[in-house]
Amino acid sequence: MSDFDLVLSGTVVLPGLIIEDGYVAVRGGKVIHVGEGKAPSAHERHELGNALILPGAIDAQVHSLSQKNQEDFIWSTRSAAAGGVTTIVDMPYDEGNLVCSAEAVRIKVAHASPQARVDFALYGTINPEEGATRIAEQAEAGVAAFKFSTFGTDPIRFPRIPPALLEECFAAVAKTGLTAGVHNEDDEMVRAAMAKVEAAGITDYRAHALSRPPLTELLASLQIYETGAATGCPAHVVHCSLGRGYEIARTYRDQGYAATIECCIHYLTLDEENDVARLGGKAKINPPIRPRAEVEKLWEHVRAGNVTLVSTDHVSWSENRKKSASMLANASGVPGLEVMVPLFVKGALQRDIPLTWAARLMAENPAKHFRLAQKGALTAGKDADITVLFPRPTRYDAAASGHNVVGWSPYNGIELPWTVGLTYLRGQQVFDGTTVAEPGTGRFVRPEVRA
Repeated sequence: MSDFDLVLSGTVVLPGLIIEDGYVAVRGGKVIHVGEGKAPSAHERHELGNALILPGAIDAQVHSLSQKNQEDFIWSTRSAAAGGVTTIVDMPYDEGNLVCSAEAVRIKVAHASPQARVDFALYGTINPEEGATRIAEQAEAGVAAFKFSTFGTDPIRFPRIPPALLEECFAAVAKTGLTAGVHNEDDEMVRAAMAKVEAAGITDYRAHALSRPPLTELLASLQIYETGAATGCPAHVVHCSLGRGYEIARTYRDQGYAATIECCIHYLTLDEENDVARLGGKAKINPPIRPRAEVEKLWEHVRAGNVTLVSTDHVSWSENRKKSASMLANASGVPGLEVMVPLFVKGALQRDIPLTWAARLMAENPAKHFRLAQKGALTAGKDADITVLFPRPTRYDAAASGHNVVGWSPYNGIELPWTVGLTYLRGQQVFDGTTVAEPGTGRFVRPEVRA
């Protein structure tokens, strides 16, 4: 009789080591052993040749409910499973239900649980009119982090949190032991730059980056990290498009502060002069996509260890919200859950960056960041969340895949040398290369409680 429920053999990619003739052994939904050489027997055993076996990815930034009656968890977690993402961390800015109280957290968990095909954690936030009064109750309800913004897209759903209130919020979050993540664009500077663009009559693809020049992002990042330093709260910049931003974050860490920083896959893949010029509104994202030279700087920060997390900032706007000829009139954000992992693998291999960074930045570090103790590693005792990529070159087509609520993607047409072919959640197969798990397979996951 076999000791294991599942054994996968192939090239095992760990945060600090690649085992070319390796295997992962699973029992009871947990990783039991990772080894090298001849694999043990199991009830289910797959010899995968030179396939890459990675810990299931944790996408630190997903917007499943930004557009009412559009994507929802039924589709976001389908894209996730097909992309090797076994846990998503969903943002609190839901259309019709700002997640800013314990009750709002409970409503969202009850809504998402019967839909989710992979596991999910949640961000919480505040209603500016209430201040920081409900931060503690949201932590007790199980949110994994808090999200704020220095720029206001909408006064209710996505509000700007002014400096004094941000300090109050950070002080309250510090008491929970969780992290304060912040959208990093200086509101006053963005609005001044937007006015200049509009006065100049620029409406094409150039308008977006001109309306958000680098200084708008860097000043906000400095405010975030200084607020964290002043309050003792772990401070996190949730997306940075500029090499200078990673230098700033590294400086604060070198000074002993908890200062983390996230790079979205679009900043490592797309550039302004080619992709935004070609795609227009379908490549409008806040902060903006930057020139190719900046993209390459970000990869060097990956290589140097200055990036904490890689995520998608996934949102599947209906196509009509991304097709305006006036660039600034389009909704901001793009879908990416299905391709984050293969895009990162492709980019790293092209630049001779070790694939160990894939395991670290998309699994191990997010698990630690959100205190999801059972996630993020192919280590004995952890959940057997596993992603397998095969060397099967494909040209990505979001509509053809069938795993996305929308058929458009800024990544359509990109050649992917490695393709996600198998995804396991707690040892259960949730993607076999074609089909995904049924809704309700995923669970709400909470951060560990620390004394």
